[in-house]
Amino acid sequence: MSPQLQQHLTSLSSPAMQDLLRRINRGIEKESLRINPAGKLALTPHPAALGAPLTHPSITTDYSEALLEFITPVDSSVENTLKTLEDIHRYVYQQLDDEILWSTSMPCIVSGDDSIPVAKYGSSNVARMKTVYRYGLGHRYGRPMQTIAGIHYNFSMPEQYWEQEWRSAAAPGSLKDWITERYLGLIRNFHRYSWLLIYLFGASPALCSSFLKGRDEHGLQAFDEQSKTLYLPHATSLRMGDLGYNSAAQRGLSVCYNSLDNYIDTLRSAIMQPHPDYAQFASGQNGQYQQLNDSLLQIENEFYSTIRPKRVARSGEPPLRALRRGGIEYIEVRCIDVSPFTAVGIDAAQARFLDTFLLFCLIQDSPRCDNAEQQRLDSNLKTVVNRGREPGLRLQTPSGEKSLRDWGNELFEGISEVAKLLDQAHGCELYSESVAAERGKIEDAELTPSARVLREMRERELPFFRLAMAYSEHWAEHFRSQPLDAAALARFEQQKAKSLQAHAATESGDSISFDEYLQQFYAQYEAL
Repeated sequence: MSPQLQQHLTSLSSPAMQDLLRRINRGIEKESLRINPAGKLALTPHPAALGAPLTHPSITTDYSEALLEFITPVDSSVENTLKTLEDIHRYVYQQLDDEILWSTSMPCIVSGDDSIPVAKYGSSNVARMKTVYRYGLGHRYGRPMQTIAGIHYNFSMPEQYWEQEWRSAAAPGSLKDWITERYLGLIRNFHRYSWLLIYLFGASPALCSSFLKGRDEHGLQAFDEQSKTLYLPHATSLRMGDLGYNSAAQRGLSVCYNSLDNYIDTLRSAIMQPHPDYAQFASGQNGQYQQLNDSLLQIENEFYSTIRPKRVARSGEPPLRALRRGGIEYIEVRCIDVSPFTAVGIDAAQARFLDTFLLFCLIQDSPRCDNAEQQRLDSNLKTVVNRGREPGLRLQTPSGEKSLRDWGNELFEGISEVAKLLDQAHGCELYSESVAAERGKIEDAELTPSARVLREMRERELPFFRLAMAYSEHWAEHFRSQPLDAAALARFEQQKAKSLQAHAATESGDSISFDEYLQQFYAQYEAL
């Protein structure tokens, strides 16, 4: 254990810090496809009974009309966060008629681009921008990729924690810059160790062959004689590999997390510079928009990464400008698969492990990263995505290769110490129990969700689609048999009404054309 890690552990054991550890904030964004009873992607519009997706704080859509996204507010309680997510599911099920929610990250039966309706948000400038952006994604990467669902886990330390740590460090520079530097350190360590999360929680080792129809060079194997399911024997999370949210065009984009300025400037350049591969798609010529622009990135959200630095943006403000203005406010983890084995795709034990892991990444030594290390990290991630459960698997470290098992156990030594501090703060043993359960997966890969998916497919003699459909129907019945209480139902009905009012105001509030709106929006990048 490094001296810096030990120093932070000692500091966090003080009564004042223990109180602050109880105030760690989190929020969850969970995506789920709407499907019809036959297990195909729903072609119906976003249910009007759910409110307006443009303005609803809890229920919106992502790429497709059929891809729902559920958002919990910031909360310091794991239990409250998951209860809110469960209540959103219950409310949605009360409005879905015979449709249900798909229970895995890799999609249901899809039939090419034409079977995947792009999300619509209205006729206002901001609504049209969201839809045109999605058309651009479809042209650039194909619509099937945009049907992959995931869980985004937002994490932040309380403001008082940062103030106390900053003062303890003799108040170097501004508090805002100091917080940003510490979050960047967390992000660098996350990239070093995120392979561990992929191994522990990856739940997408297989997929329905309809997802890759017409593509021959995918490198997957047939699971069954009819090739209804494609898989890799030791894969963990195909969603995080070349078949999922990955972009060949973006591979040349070298994003550095050593400084916020470098991060902002690199993404800004990718947004402002035309990219020849995308010149074929209309971006405003003769009023036609099939993408927002022909740059490598239309907006910064198009940059696919396992983690993002974030700050809540003001209305109409690009995320990069918000970061430049106020620094990093929280981080967003984007590499978590939806688990079919839990009601909402994630449970309390996993949330507690994520909090522990992220706090470990924050207080662990975090030297600056160079290009050579970034190449090693990319290689490790790809290796664990495709071969994570392979016996004897070895990963790259600065001092040479090391087995996943040995490196994992080394990381768990520090993670376990952090869990003890969180247990002490909360007066429980739940954090240590969650860490111990995850450590067991290092010793026995059969305990991982990805292994369980393949095992159940074999034991139940089901292709991936049938197994996922069975779990989807199971959780649909679970939520429909436990309706919302009156108070929770009233809250969601109020949110719905407010979203419709806000949407109507947005629709009638434009005073400039869409062309002018985009010009003003992109002018903000010019000024960064």
